[in-house]
Amino acid sequence: MPMNELIRLGSLPQACLPGLDTTFDSTSLYFKSLAELHMTHLMNQRNDAVDSADDCRHKFVARCLFRKLAREQKLTRRWASFEHSPFKLWCDDFRPGNVLLNKESKIAAVVDWKFTYAAPVEFTYVPPWWLLIEKPEYWPTDGGLEDWCREYECRLQTFLRALINREDKAIKKSQLKEDQRLSGPMQESWESGDFWIAYIARNNFAFDATYWQKIDSRFFGPTSVLIPPMHGRKDLST
Repeated sequence: MPMNELIRLGSLPQACLPGLDTTFDSTSLYFKSLAELHMTHLMNQRNDAVDSADDCRHKFVARCLFRKLAREQKLTRRWASFEHSPFKLWCDDFRPGNVLLNKESKIAAVVDWKFTYAAPVEFTYVPPWWLLIEKPEYWPTDGGLEDWCREYECRLQTFLRALINREDKAIKKSQLKEDQRLSGPMQESWESGDFWIAYIARNNFAFDATYWQKIDSRFFGPTSVLIPPMHGRKDLST
């Protein structure tokens, strides 16, 4: 779905997307492709893409750094054992609005699977962003991203408790193995910040709202409060 939105809203020529017959035999190659797509998107987007020369440099340096991390395979290091498999089914448009309930409030169906594909395990192991319904980059309060994170943390713990409860029952019925739990990896993903790597890798329009706050200092260390981050990172971005 994000790639479809790049064409529909982001002025990206369809020819800039990977070809229909393109496949990736490793997670790191896929993340490299997504990082390159961030660069291509910035260069092709005409609709209010940048506000000034400094804003353009700020966005360009951030994408160069993210691409550097992808090329060095630092974005996928945690789950390197899954570099070549398995690639589970993943739906970019899976959210509450596509879940249908019956009169007893039981799930009757899940619809709209057109944006489903085989994806790296990193996507499966992140908790769903839609626990707050609104995406972090569109959070409407003055608190911005940090306010979204505080609210999300509360909803996440509720979600994980419910998930653990269902996992426990499935394990007792031999429907699930202990090492197939998602609750543990999801909690770890949120605590480590891997949540944000997977999120901005596949959400181009969220990149500028999250990279400097959630990705940069984790890998490159803090910057001086007196120097804008992009100026302290220029030498690293080549």
